Amino acid sequence: MARETKVTDFQTRVYSLLQQIPEGKVTSYAALSKALNSSPRAVGGALRNNPFAPEIPCHRCIASTGFIGGFQGDWQKAPSGINIEKKMSLLKEEGVEFDEKGMLVDRGAWWDEFRV
Repeated sequence: MARETKVTDFQTRVYSLLQQIPEGKVTSYAALSKALNSSPRAVGGALRNNPFAPEIPCHRCIASTGFIGGFQGDWQKAPSGINIEKKMSLLKEEGVEFDEKGMLVDRGAWWDEFRV
């Protein structure tokens, strides 16, 4: 029997915007929160609980400084934690690269053209 996944209205709005980010591009928690008239922490909470990853590409959201940020609730060990390695790997497969300190290499990868 299939289990129904329940998400809040806010999570639905966040996940809808995530689907707009093209492969090979990243956005920030701040850009998402601005589009949603919300806060970066609220966006982070929705991403941390994303039951549809990686189809809903929460890995394409990074810190506004260009830092890789958290993934699957793991921020403290970034970029050395295993979750961060997974996020870096997913993004590298899409052509988005980070340096050894977890900083975005190509600022041309930024994207924030959300249609709300």
